[in-house]
Amino acid sequence: MDKEVSMPLGVVVERREIDNPWQDWSWRPVAVIPGAPDVEAWTELSSDSVSVRYHAATLPLTLHRKETEAYRQNLSNNPPVVYVVLEPDDQPDTVYDYKPSSVTVSPYEAQDSLDSGEEIVEGVTMPDGMIGWVQAFVDAHHVDEPFKKRKRKRYATHDVEFGKPPPIAKKRGSRGDH
Repeated sequence: MDKEVSMPLGVVVERREIDNPWQDWSWRPVAVIPGAPDVEAWTELSSDSVSVRYHAATLPLTLHRKETEAYRQNLSNNPPVVYVVLEPDDQPDTVYDYKPSSVTVSPYEAQDSLDSGEEIVEGVTMPDGMIGWVQAFVDAHHVDEPFKKRKRKRYATHDVEFGKPPPIAKKRGSRGDH
């Protein structure tokens, strides 16, 4: 198996009407579509009286062999999730407040995305076929790293003499005022 593998994931975003004086809609990712084709623009998938679901984008999900510990952590959740990151869309001509920017199955990477406070980071249930794909990658690449306790460095006690005046108390010159 390769050191990294990718899969295209379609991101499904829901726009829901809310009762709020400052905001008309709430935006949140609700699903992913494994192997989805690229989309040029947001495509409406379903709607009802208070919400609309869109296939907003298709983004690559890339697994890296050095991050298998994070993937194992996610797979131990019930259910495992795919983290979707939505960032504010600042384009003046858009009707969508957010746009999908990335997808990951690493909870550590998702946590890093929360640092700015502007993005929406939500976990959506990982489809069953993806669970097997991620598990196979982890099985092929995970190596347990044993815990290594740091050894204390010995302090060189012979350099410090008890009772010796500190260097600042020594006479520096022949000014005569000491």
